[in-house]
Amino acid sequence: MSLSLTPEMILVLGLVGFTMLMLVLEWVRADLVALLVVVVIGLTGLVPSDRVFNGFAGNAVIAIIAIMIMGAGLDRAGVLALTANFVMRMARGKESRLGVVINSVVSLFSAVIPSQALAALMIPVASRLSARTGVPLSRLLLPMACCILTATNTTLIANSPLILLNDLIASANNNLPPGAHTIPKFGLFSVTPVGLALALLGIFFFYFFGNRLVPEREDPRLKVTPGRTESYFADTYGIVGETAELTVTAESPLVGMSVGEVEQLHDAPMILAIKSGNEARMAPPGDHVIWVGTVLGVLGPREQLAQFANNQLCRISFRMRQLGDLFNPSRAGISEAVIPPNSRFIKRTLGELHLRKRYGISVLAVHRGDKVLRGDLHDVSLRAGDTLVLHSSWRDLARAAEDKDLVVVTDIPREEQRPNKLWQAVGFFVLAKCLALFTNLDLSVAMMTGAVGMLLTGVLNMDEAYQAINWKTIFVTACLIPLGWSMDATGTASWLAQEVLLHLGHAPHWVLQLALAVLTLLFSQVMSNVGATVMMVPIAISVATATGGNPAAYALIVAVSSSNTFLLSSGHPALMMVTGPGGYRARDFLRVGTPLTLAVLVVTLVAINLMYR
Repeated sequence: MSLSLTPEMILVLGLVGFTMLMLVLEWVRADLVALLVVVVIGLTGLVPSDRVFNGFAGNAVIAIIAIMIMGAGLDRAGVLALTANFVMRMARGKESRLGVVINSVVSLFSAVIPSQALAALMIPVASRLSARTGVPLSRLLLPMACCILTATNTTLIANSPLILLNDLIASANNNLPPGAHTIPKFGLFSVTPVGLALALLGIFFFYFFGNRLVPEREDPRLKVTPGRTESYFADTYGIVGETAELTVTAESPLVGMSVGEVEQLHDAPMILAIKSGNEARMAPPGDHVIWVGTVLGVLGPREQLAQFANNQLCRISFRMRQLGDLFNPSRAGISEAVIPPNSRFIKRTLGELHLRKRYGISVLAVHRGDKVLRGDLHDVSLRAGDTLVLHSSWRDLARAAEDKDLVVVTDIPREEQRPNKLWQAVGFFVLAKCLALFTNLDLSVAMMTGAVGMLLTGVLNMDEAYQAINWKTIFVTACLIPLGWSMDATGTASWLAQEVLLHLGHAPHWVLQLALAVLTLLFSQVMSNVGATVMMVPIAISVATATGGNPAAYALIVAVSSSNTFLLSSGHPALMMVTGPGGYRARDFLRVGTPLTLAVLVVTLVAINLMYR
């Protein structure tokens, strides 16, 4: 029976189009867009009002929250530090072996840790390995990020589209036509054969073709180690100079001026620290007033510093006698941090953020694409993927990084690691996986058991658990789930499937699967993979039902293809996060991503059809 468009279908299609447009153009935050969509769905009755917010209590959302908490617990217990040492021992300093070992390790972790969190955890590890071995960081980061994405489909633990898949299947089962067989849900390791094939593809792809495709740039910025100040600034960002102390005398015109006013003076140096009386601090805020006897820790060329001190009647010392402890490399120094896609800093200027006052951090430069922004950065509006060059104490930097608004690339000393909790972290993580695998418990219950175990044994405290959760991901996922429900409940998915079959009705199954996979991966390049999955899975199930195909296979092809996002740096947060530290350009992603996308597409279709033949 032919389906006709109804007003409800038109409304759902309008919401789908609006969601896609907003997620692509980014005029409005993705989580706000998702909230708006779910409210409209409730107001229009597309989903009953008592169910419209059920996505927040859904199995998928609770499981994702628990997995984020456990991932943070494993990091806090020092699992990643042990990983770096293991990789070093296995690689023995050889570039070819180093790449294979790193890619194999991240492929293993990608099965159990969400991709964006894993990328954030592994970038400092790769930076440390690059500094120790001399292998350019650009040779390590892009393959590592790509292998995280190829291996993320190994289990239903760490991949949001796969976790969401069972909820979408449950919704589809409620709306199947009479006589149709119920679609079985996926188990924890149901997708493992496909995931292993893709994980091996990623590892071998870069082993055989990495040297030809991945750029090699000898850039000192790509070897980041803490504490290197003067030479690092000069070689990397053109910030030439050395540190010195300026003591403000009674005759100095600086008396009574604020730090911000001093920095606006002609040939003024960068003010990195200040001491007034017995109180000393890094990164003094712009409104901090300078008095007689104030000691300024400054950075600039020696001649410029001497001239500035002479003009402003200050005593200068190039030996750090009073601020030496603050500038000790074991306590403070230069670092780099990347702005992740979910950062609250995006679209805000550095002046609005008040990083000096809030965190004690000085921003010395911003690296964006091929440009390095220096000088007066007050009005620079931040974008996702920007790399900030910072000067601060390690403690202040670690405190700032806890809010997840910036990801520290530099392998800085970590004071809050809890290696004594290693076995508790690993034990409860393994317990959670065993409960999910060998019992009938929902994935959410099994994963939350492990998370609560880590909290009870002190691997994490509750505040750290809250900070570990990427609330933007949670809101986007929970609010878009009802959009998938409405596509099923109103018959919109069936109507779209009908339109697809009008053009491809006589094509073999592999052609239909290929069309769905290509559409999904193209959507995922420009919008979230969760959004692409929510929109495409109901259509895929309807197409499979109408043509006699296996709905589970079609749904899995869509979910796996949503992670096939290698063509653009913006295609996935893990790729965006390595762009700045690796110094990559758009053509680097196209050069690596085009053959890898085609290879992943072929292996996905072949592996899933072999599994469901």
